[in-house]
Amino acid sequence: MKSIVVPVDFSKQSENALKMAAKLAKKKNAELIVLHMLELAPAIMSRSQYIPQEQMAQLIKLSEKRFEEFLDQDYLKDLKVTPVIKHYKVFSEVNEVSQKHQADMVVMGSNGTDGLQEIFIGSNTERVVRHSEIPVLVVKEDITDFKAERFVFACDFAEENVPALKKAIDFAKLLDAELQLVYINTPGDAFLSTADIYERVSKFLPKVQVGFEVDIYNDYTVERGVLNYAESRAADIIGVPTHGRKGLSHFFMGSIGEDIANHSTLPVVTFKI
Repeated sequence: MKSIVVPVDFSKQSENALKMAAKLAKKKNAELIVLHMLELAPAIMSRSQYIPQEQMAQLIKLSEKRFEEFLDQDYLKDLKVTPVIKHYKVFSEVNEVSQKHQADMVVMGSNGTDGLQEIFIGSNTERVVRHSEIPVLVVKEDITDFKAERFVFACDFAEENVPALKKAIDFAKLLDAELQLVYINTPGDAFLSTADIYERVSKFLPKVQVGFEVDIYNDYTVERGVLNYAESRAADIIGVPTHGRKGLSHFFMGSIGEDIANHSTLPVVTFKI
């Protein structure tokens, strides 16, 4: 593992993510790229709220000082930490920073969202998930004794998920984790017989050139099925593909991957299709 990107906003959730990333970095001797994005754009672009250059420079200086204090942590000692500050909050820049530093993953904190806020506003984490070309590990809790031993990856085994499963296999190897694949079977139009599921899986796995066993788990929704199955297997991490939908297509079609990342208490890693 070469490096890990950690976007932070000085919140408790981003500190949880930084702690998790530090544990992974120590285990794999990786560099931490800690990214903070300022929110200056709205004030600068609005003439009615224009900030003089001297005041803007002062705001940047204060943010840099707070960033330095935020990174003054015992758990970051003996790690290579590179702070990066972007002056505008543009979520595609997380992916650009990742590519520049050849990062293996993004680790990001989230407190999740629900109801209308989730539909109309979403979260910063969702926006990063939609843009990132590399795995995004979403962390909510401060897991003091984190072990990435059991990694559950769920998908529908449609051909479009071949690249995501390949990334999941590489991710599992990166963390030395045991990978367990699962198909969530739900009632209604999405229901498949056991024979149909195994036929789909038997056609899918050769395209990935792997010989994993696949569990079938029945539940009322895919989201609940993934979370319940992960609990039954005492999983440490949940992995899901995501389309990274944006705009109206995301509003109308949603994204199961983002929903799971929002509502799981376990760390969730998303792999963009």
